[in-house]
Amino acid sequence: MKRLPIYSLIFALLALGLVQRAGAQDNFYRGKTVRIIVGATAGGGYDTYARTIARHMGKHVAGNPTFIVDNMPGAGFLISANYMYKIAKPDGLTIGHFIGGLFLQQLLGKPGVEFDSKKFEYLGVPAQDNYMIGVHKSTGITSMEQWLSQKTMIKFGGVGAGSATDDIPKVLGPAIGLPFQLVSGYKGTADVRLAFGSGEINGICNSWESFKATWSKELASGELVMLMQNIAKPHPDQPKLPLAINYAKSEEGQKLIKAIVHSVGPTARPFVLPPNTPKDRVNTLRKAFIDTMKDSEFLADATKARLDVNPLDGAELERNVRDVFNLDPKLIPRAREILK
Repeated sequence: MKRLPIYSLIFALLALGLVQRAGAQDNFYRGKTVRIIVGATAGGGYDTYARTIARHMGKHVAGNPTFIVDNMPGAGFLISANYMYKIAKPDGLTIGHFIGGLFLQQLLGKPGVEFDSKKFEYLGVPAQDNYMIGVHKSTGITSMEQWLSQKTMIKFGGVGAGSATDDIPKVLGPAIGLPFQLVSGYKGTADVRLAFGSGEINGICNSWESFKATWSKELASGELVMLMQNIAKPHPDQPKLPLAINYAKSEEGQKLIKAIVHSVGPTARPFVLPPNTPKDRVNTLRKAFIDTMKDSEFLADATKARLDVNPLDGAELERNVRDVFNLDPKLIPRAREILK
């Protein structure tokens, strides 16, 4: 019998292993249900992204499991993050979606954080957020110059410490002299939107992605007036809207904006698995996540929902999360004081 060359034998064995692993995942996920735990109420940007992804991700996983969304709001997404770390089974059947600002809060010692960000398994983000500030037209404020010169106190709605709705205004307060009052504790930006409509609050820091997707009526009617971008360079949709860093009053203010405000976007919408999830299932879901981001039907669905899609894969998201923990030690005491 003719012998196979050694490299052909190695290739055949590797191929067999890949087939066996794919078959194992097919057997595991077939007939299963995968839950996506969203740490906010239904109707907000995080919930909308999760539900849109859930409608398409199953076809990219061998065995075609069903994906569903469960909302677990509370404590500014912290309840869901702690659940994913401490309670959710590491079996590849539970995915978490909470605010990436909690990673920085862990570094700063936020009370109630019961997770280690470096131990989650990361699937990716569907979009890299671009945070902006908008106010109600009833304030009469139409520009940053007017707001800062008149020192009009505007009541902002927030979700909780670790959320950009809270953390970015807290940094901009001392950094640029932003006059605002924060009303925090809403269970999601959908609830903030209701409070905005009722006059309970009259301003918010939110991602442009969420504004477009879930505040479209307020934008179209002119009820929501966009004032400033909290990012390093202008978003293509808002080329003339001023940047927060240009209003910084000091070198420390510039450093805080660059280190904290500008770093929020790439990690803002993480999809994670519990620590110790088997690596083959992590890899299966990582690939399925990024394949979903390229799926024409998903992209059409996202466009219909006014969702931007600008993804990062799991490996890059993991690197960005680790970078959060490289914050200049000299800035940590001041950041902790501001964001407490």
